[in-house]
Amino acid sequence: MKKLDYKGYYFIAPFFLVFAIFSIYPILLTFYYTFTRYEGYGEPVFIGLENYARILTDTYFLEAFINTWKIWGFNFALQLGIALLLAALFSDLRFKVKGLGFFRAIFYLPNLITISSVAILFSIMLDWQYGSINQFLMKLGIINDPINWLNSPFTAQVSVSLILTWMWFGYTFIVLMAGVSGISKEYYEAALIDGANRWQTFIYITLPLLKPIMLYVLITSLIGGLQLFDLPMLLTDGLGSPEGSLNTMVLYLYNQAFKYNNYGYAATIAYALFLITVVFSVIIFKSMYRDVKLSKKRGNM
Repeated sequence: MKKLDYKGYYFIAPFFLVFAIFSIYPILLTFYYTFTRYEGYGEPVFIGLENYARILTDTYFLEAFINTWKIWGFNFALQLGIALLLAALFSDLRFKVKGLGFFRAIFYLPNLITISSVAILFSIMLDWQYGSINQFLMKLGIINDPINWLNSPFTAQVSVSLILTWMWFGYTFIVLMAGVSGISKEYYEAALIDGANRWQTFIYITLPLLKPIMLYVLITSLIGGLQLFDLPMLLTDGLGSPEGSLNTMVLYLYNQAFKYNNYGYAATIAYALFLITVVFSVIIFKSMYRDVKLSKKRGNM
C-alpha cells in the first residue's frame, strides 16, 4: 500500500485560508446579522426573524424592487433588440458587411469607460439648462422647452435605462456574434437558395440556434441588473430621487447600512436580493432550456 504524501496540501492551503477569511466568513457573518439589530458598533442584539418579517411588509423595499425591474427590463429589451438587429445584419450573406472587428471595438468601447466618468458625462449632457441633449433637440425642433430629464420619475428611469443600453449593447452584440459564428454557413446558403427572405432566415435559423447564447445573456444581465447601484447613486442625491424612482434594491441596501446604520436589516436585504436573483435565474433557465431542448428534438425529427 502506497503512503500518501500530504505535502501538496501545504501549497494549496494559503488559497483556502484566504478564501475562508475573506469570502466564507463574511457570508456567514452577514447571515448572522440578519437575525440581529446591529448599528455597526457595540454588540448585535438578537431579534430572531424580525428583520425577515419587516422586509415582507416594507413598502420602500417593494418600491425599490419595482424600480429595479423597470430600469433593467427596459434596458435589457433595448440592449438585446439592438444587438440582435446588428447580429442579423452582420450575418446576412446578402449584405456582406465588412469591418466586423472595427465595429466590435467601437460598440464595445463604452463598456471600457468607468461608471463614474459615464455618470459625470451624462449628468452634464442631461442638464436641463445647458445640457447638449436639450440643446440638440431644441435645434431640431423636436422640443420647444428644455426637459429636466433627471427631475421626473419617468424620464429619470428612461434616462438610466438608455445609458445602460449604450454601455452594454456592445458586449451583448459581441456575445451574440460569437454564437452566430458558430452557426454553419450551410444553413444560410441553403435558405438563400430556397428563396427565404432575410426575416425568414433570421426567425427560423438564426434566432432558434442563438437561444442558448441568449439564455446566457439573459441570466448574466439579470444578475447584473438586480445589482444596479452605481449609476443611480452618482446621478442623484444618493437616495434615488426624484421621488424615489431611482431607488434600486442595492441602493436601498447601501443607505440602510451606511446612512441609517441599520446593518442587521441591510444584511437581510442582501440575502433577499440573493434569493430573488437565484429564483428568477432558475425560472428563466428552466423555461428557456426547455424551449432549447424542444427545438433540438424538432430539428432531429
